[in-house]
Amino acid sequence: MANDGTFLNLEAGKKKRNEALEVSTGTPDGGKIVKTDSTGRFDTSLMPVGIGADTQEIVSFEDLVAGDFVNIFDDGGTPSVRKADASNGRDANGFVLTGVTAPALATVYFEGTNTQLSAMTPAARQYLGTSGAVTGTPNTTTGQLHQYLGKASSATELNIELADCILL
Repeated sequence: MANDGTFLNLEAGKKKRNEALEVSTGTPDGGKIVKTDSTGRFDTSLMPVGIGADTQEIVSFEDLVAGDFVNIFDDGGTPSVRKADASNGRDANGFVLTGVTAPALATVYFEGTNTQLSAMTPAARQYLGTSGAVTGTPNTTTGQLHQYLGKASSATELNIELADCILL
């Protein structure tokens, strides 16, 4: 029988059915029983500081789609993200796994695996392209950026190894 994340405990002498915690709000959730999410993993809110994905919630300046590489910039005093783009000097600082419609908070990943890509050759080096995309061809155009992003571990997954960009 599958576990639905519920358990019984004794409250005021009576059995009570309770739901295990999937996402934590912090201190008020201390000591509670937890469960994994639909992917079989713990939500990062349940992990100790420093354990889990290296992410940050940043306001999106433009609409982003899952898999986009993003550039962090100062938008009038507000840290914001937009699509990284080798053709206009926007180096990649991270990527998103979930699309957002601007303005909204985007979860930006700074390391790990981008699992939202397609049509890559496994084991091939990948570079920053245009509009947040990746390309297997290094940029050689004068006045544009050359930036290594990582190596494809499959047709849809890129193991991130962000390198400094070079202005050609």
